[in-house]
Amino acid sequence: MSGPRVFRLIQPVEDIETAVAFYGRVLGDAGERIALNRHYFTCGSVVLACVEAPLERREPRPAKDPRIVYLAVDDVEATFEQVRAAGPRWIDDGIATQFWGERSFYADDPFGNPLCFVQEDTLYLGGPVG
Repeated sequence: MSGPRVFRLIQPVEDIETAVAFYGRVLGDAGERIALNRHYFTCGSVVLACVEAPLERREPRPAKDPRIVYLAVDDVEATFEQVRAAGPRWIDDGIATQFWGERSFYADDPFGNPLCFVQEDTLYLGGPVG
């Protein structure tokens, strides 16, 4: 390994069952319950962990959380329909091509966690734009 790599992201949720239903539908995978309040979904080489913290330990969330989870997908159009059908709190009106070349859309999960779904063959991983 040449340096650190991301292997797990924690997605704070307010209701683990709602999270499992939403992410299971969006990701097309039932995932795995690790603990009463924790459910893992494997996304490539990274685990997306939905965690329901006890009420006394929940962080206050800013109005628009800057912690966006970006997910590469093979078919952004089909994913847009899947996410819309899964019941997000909010979703873009449609898919857009960003100035850096990615075809993507943004949505919030049922708890307000921001997500971005990007067409795999348009991923921008750094370097000159345009």
